[in-house]
Amino acid sequence: MQPRIDDWLATHTWAMRDWDAHAVASAASAAGQSVAVVLPALNEAATVGTIVDSIRSHLVLGAHLVHDLVVVDSGSTDTTAAVAAEAGARVVARTDVLADVPVLPGKGEAMWRGLAATTADIVVFIDADLQSFTSDYVAALVGPLVCDPALQLMKAIYERPLVAGESVIPAGGGRVTELVARPLINHFWPELAGVVQPLAGEYAGRRALLESLPFPCGYGVEIALLVDTYERHGLSAIGQVDLGVRVHRHHDDQGLGVMAAEILDTVVRRLPGLARREHAELVQFERRAHGYHALTRELAITERPPLADDG
Repeated sequence: MQPRIDDWLATHTWAMRDWDAHAVASAASAAGQSVAVVLPALNEAATVGTIVDSIRSHLVLGAHLVHDLVVVDSGSTDTTAAVAAEAGARVVARTDVLADVPVLPGKGEAMWRGLAATTADIVVFIDADLQSFTSDYVAALVGPLVCDPALQLMKAIYERPLVAGESVIPAGGGRVTELVARPLINHFWPELAGVVQPLAGEYAGRRALLESLPFPCGYGVEIALLVDTYERHGLSAIGQVDLGVRVHRHHDDQGLGVMAAEILDTVVRRLPGLARREHAELVQFERRAHGYHALTRELAITERPPLADDG
């Protein structure tokens, strides 16, 4: 590992226990920094209420750290919106934010619109499918940003067990990270090799940064924000905080294939001299009684422009 990575790990990695919510709230207030939490959600009625209730109880009403708690409903067909609203979130439909812009599918699309729906100085993104959430996640992601003005983006790191029924495989949940994202980062942006969870769905950024970056509509959004922050502001602008163990809903192999393909396309778009596709599909297969059947899945590769762009 490069010496600079070792130095960065020593100075830009924190633990969740280092950040008390009340102390972080006091630091944010002293710095004049407001905080919003945005949860992109699609059919997450089983988990979103618990997450929202924890943030509202401990960080909105308790520590007064979070000023805006937003759930972006991405067209859920279950009771996600109602559950989130009952728990105390400000629920916005993706169609109601930037309503003159036709909606596209994808997580990144919901995040882009969620950013537009807030005015806070620091925005924290939290996945709505977490089964192991604690409000300390948010305080720990915000803490370094309010204490160090040089930091622009804070990523979560954690152990991700793979839970399948009664079976639990420690650290088995980061399959796309280990098989796709990490090899790509090590090859093309080796200085970012110290980022333990480049695809973490929990992270915080300054509004000025996030509004200056494009948002891929699909699963490429995390690697895009990480790489683009590095390209614009350097390694010293990025930090990470250890949140312990993260348990969430897992995708099947075909879902992981779509995620990997969208991440690959996002990386290709950031490499000079390579063609950018406007439309892309992934052919996968399922076995049926009379042989294999081809399944064609459309990929969400469109990128939304920076919100700070004129017009």
